[in-house]
Amino acid sequence: MLPNADSDRLRVILVAPRNPLNIGAAARAMSNFGFFHLRVVNPYELAFREARSAVGAAPLLAQATEFKTVAEAVVDCTLVVGTTSVGQRQLQHPVRRLDQAARLLSKQLAGGRVALLFGSEKRGLSNEDLSHCHWLLRIPTREEHRSMNLGQAVAVCLYELARDPQASVKPEKHAPAIAADLERLTALLLDALRASGYLKLHPIASQKRRSAAPTEDKIRRLVHRLRLSAPDAELTLGILRQILWKSRKDNDRSQ
Repeated sequence: MLPNADSDRLRVILVAPRNPLNIGAAARAMSNFGFFHLRVVNPYELAFREARSAVGAAPLLAQATEFKTVAEAVVDCTLVVGTTSVGQRQLQHPVRRLDQAARLLSKQLAGGRVALLFGSEKRGLSNEDLSHCHWLLRIPTREEHRSMNLGQAVAVCLYELARDPQASVKPEKHAPAIAADLERLTALLLDALRASGYLKLHPIASQKRRSAAPTEDKIRRLVHRLRLSAPDAELTLGILRQILWKSRKDNDRSQ
């Protein structure tokens, strides 16, 4: 089992879950394996806290926090990992098998909060949801039947994360930037790209391809791939603020 301090840093996030029984089953699995922080984004059924499937985990379910967006739910996390069955989707993230992912998650939990995202039973995680993730994990199911019940998927992932006796590792020397700083950096970078005219000259999202992600999602994925440390993120934010300030000042002078 993971040390208590490490397991306490995991945030299990259910995005737009539809069935209260699945939310209750997820809470029960969390309690089974020693993870106690459940976050729910836009639940389809508001009465999920009364789910009878949360056997022995009623307090955990009662303390679950609700959010309107994924961005708000992951704001304090240094690593955000989404779950996917892959299927026919063209993903823009690295995808790791659960056994590989568990080792990386354990390493990050030694030094910062980690968010593990599960999508709705009907559609999974949207492209916008995925844009907040650093990478994705998949449970190795057979090709003919990829999707799993939400509560079962949570249980399998948490079991794999909890079972490794070697899970406790030293934290990284420099703590990674939290999602809130990466979101601010994304916003500033988009402002700088608009101010410079880059987005008009080099459109990131092709208008000819319906499957192309919105520009904001692509820029957010780029920022997440950089895996900036907290000091580097703060430095980059300062650089972008200075660039924008100088650009706006020069524009005011020219008018």
